[in-house]
Amino acid sequence: MNRRRFLGGSAAMAGSVVAARQVLAATRSTQAMELESSLDLTRHRFGVNYTPSHNWWFCWNDWNADPIRRDLDAIAALGADHLRILLIWPFFQPNPQWVSPAHLDRLDQLLSLMEERKLDALVTVFTGQLSGWFFLPPFNRLSSGFYTDATMASSQELFIRELARIMKPHSNIIGFDMGNEINTCWQAPTPQGDAWMARIFTLMQDVLPGKVHVNGVDHAPWFESDTFSPQALAAARFPVMHCYPYWTGAVKHGGPMDPPSVKLLGAMAALIRSYAGTPSKPVWAGEFNTCIKELPESGQAEWLEKAVLAAIEQGVSWFSYWDSHDVDRRFAFNPLEYSLGLLTNDGRIKEQGRTFQQLARAYRDKPVHFPNAALPAPPSTRTMEGTWQWILDWLGWKPAGS
Repeated sequence: MNRRRFLGGSAAMAGSVVAARQVLAATRSTQAMELESSLDLTRHRFGVNYTPSHNWWFCWNDWNADPIRRDLDAIAALGADHLRILLIWPFFQPNPQWVSPAHLDRLDQLLSLMEERKLDALVTVFTGQLSGWFFLPPFNRLSSGFYTDATMASSQELFIRELARIMKPHSNIIGFDMGNEINTCWQAPTPQGDAWMARIFTLMQDVLPGKVHVNGVDHAPWFESDTFSPQALAAARFPVMHCYPYWTGAVKHGGPMDPPSVKLLGAMAALIRSYAGTPSKPVWAGEFNTCIKELPESGQAEWLEKAVLAAIEQGVSWFSYWDSHDVDRRFAFNPLEYSLGLLTNDGRIKEQGRTFQQLARAYRDKPVHFPNAALPAPPSTRTMEGTWQWILDWLGWKPAGS
């Protein structure tokens, strides 16, 4: 062998490797800057809560990337720029001292598939309840121990750190959501809930600095006493609201196209800002839909357009629709869950899907115009009835017969 040729070839190869690494580093730097720009809370974003068309989120245990690729292509074609993805806690962490490498690898794959399609990811963590079903880890204690027990605390920290290790190399990470409406699964007095939330926010920021971490509770803590105080929730960098006319009780105060329903997102944003003490607090509509199963596609599309436009007028920053796909009817769910998607289970774009696409194209990345009018003080009576009266007064709406 000619040593000079060998050394020259080795040098050229080494140079190629260095050049490739430089290109990769530059690409990742560019992607990081793009993500940083995309985390701007003063510009509108549109995304979805992802529900896999094949085997729902049971797919974490029965992994097949091919239908997921098709789902993500369809979601990207709708104009979504981010997905909220739902982990199932006991699938990922069946033991307090062990997180499943297989499931972490599947998460890594999903994030990569999303990355290829320029879809950013909000990753839920402690999802013990999802779409009406409970998924409790075997070491869970059915008490307030979720927020205070030392074994639970150490297992929670391990899970967050392991997830962060997988997520950190990816350029499309928005951040963590503490879970899917964890207050519907584990309750505690608000001092315990608030202390736990503060500790978990600190941990999440430590392991994934510079990201947007949220606590995606359902509507209850904003309306009545439930685990987390509205003041602590509103003090977060980016408070999240889950807005459903059916579940919040808006349908008791008018029809699907009346203000309590179509202006619910804007009204809840005003309620959150009243607790935050500022009319210009950024707010994220982390889940929204009517959950009114009697509405046909045309009605759902009409509601979606009116609700989003009214929310944009009230300066709501980001929108994440519930959900991407209908749920396969071979699975047992509340009938409300089957038809909430922008796409059917076999991938047909529904009327609300086309409306979402139009809204995303028209408003994505446009500046958020925050309201500056003074808000009334928060509700003096923290009950569903008292909070709804505050909302109705803010809307200037009197239901028929009142």
